Amino acid sequence: MTRVAILPVPTGQGRVSYHAVAGDKQSQGRTAGEALDALTAQLPEEETGALVIVQSLRPDQFFRPEQQRRLAELMERWRIARDKGESLSSVEQTELDSLVEAELRACRDRTAQLADAVDELAR
Repeated sequence: MTRVAILPVPTGQGRVSYHAVAGDKQSQGRTAGEALDALTAQLPEEETGALVIVQSLRPDQFFRPEQQRRLAELMERWRIARDKGESLSSVEQTELDSLVEAELRACRDRTAQLADAVDELAR
């Protein structure tokens, strides 16, 4: 089964487009579905079977709204500092690292929950 990643990409006009990747194949679309369709058209027929999971990137039980807001704030501060050739303070960098780790754990927990749901459907 082919693994496909579909990533939201902010555009310069304040919108979001989607970038789909499978191995060395890539596509863009105005929607996740459009990007997936364009990518699928590039794949050999034997590789077109796929399980697609779309993560909304909204707060959930694993990563709370206040964590997501703070992560976004710190990431914006980090980008500004980086562009100026500077760094965050050690306190902010530690907080940012901690939030990134928390989001990775949340991703792991979401995946485990999804795997359990798929197992239930398979029974």
